[in-house]
Amino acid sequence: MVSKIQEIKKEVSKVVVGQERMIDGLLIALLCDGHILIEGVPGLAKTTTVNALAKSLGLDFKRAQFTPDLLPSDILGAEIYDPQNNSFKIKKGPIFTNLLLADEINRSPAKVQSALLEVMQEKQVTLGDTTFKLEPPFFVMATQNPVEQEGVYQLPEAQLDRFMLKLVVDYNTKSEELEIARRISSGKFEQIEAVVTHEDLNTLKREIKEVHMDAEVEEYIIELVSATRDPSAYGLEELKDFIQFGASPRVSIDMFKAVKAMAYLRGKDFVTPVDVAYIAKELMRHRIVLTYEAEAEGITSDEIIQRVLETVAIP
Repeated sequence: MVSKIQEIKKEVSKVVVGQERMIDGLLIALLCDGHILIEGVPGLAKTTTVNALAKSLGLDFKRAQFTPDLLPSDILGAEIYDPQNNSFKIKKGPIFTNLLLADEINRSPAKVQSALLEVMQEKQVTLGDTTFKLEPPFFVMATQNPVEQEGVYQLPEAQLDRFMLKLVVDYNTKSEELEIARRISSGKFEQIEAVVTHEDLNTLKREIKEVHMDAEVEEYIIELVSATRDPSAYGLEELKDFIQFGASPRVSIDMFKAVKAMAYLRGKDFVTPVDVAYIAKELMRHRIVLTYEAEAEGITSDEIIQRVLETVAIP
């Protein structure tokens, strides 16, 4: 089934140039039943990528633009009174889909963010007296724009923990940007075909769970997570004043799942420490709470994770 991964990537590449890391991250989160937060400036094909991925998988896709005046009912849906029948009827919101793009999630207030994040965790929506289970797979890709500081609401650290991965998307290379401009100006985009069925998707998930991981690699993952909580125990005394809270237990759980998917995407049936190091920042950068000292000195969570990776002994 590894060939199916290549087929999916081939279809997505029909409309998306480059951005391999974002595509890999989306596939990992989707196949591990997680959710993903992507940070990047506008115009980096975030919407295009998730739309292309949905089409290649034959899944339903919806996009919700988050704004300061958005209400939870705009995302979830609501009970609406029908005067003709003198009764209430359910109007479902965009949350009822397979792949939901929550665009610029940090533009909406806490009430809307909480409503979305609760559904991400529970995989169900309650409207009035009725509870609806969301049809699997259910996958949320949320984006946030790091450029603007006015009119945005920062996501609380505890809620950020709900996202399996946080990707920071950068600009394309010059050659990739040239290819993008040529394609768009000429309108030469191929039609994306659905190359994976629901059964194939379930098979991929099952095969990922069967990827082998040695006990030494499992212990290495726990050591990495522990080093963010008690850096002094690992000879990282200089990091102690920069970390307020280390990575949560959810990181360990998600890392066990994500590194198997990472190895599978690379065509392997076993996990190596290289797979762990490749995806460690995406798994932990949004789950480490920094102190004011770190912010004052311009220390980022990525730099802390890099120091941890360089220090903790590789099995």
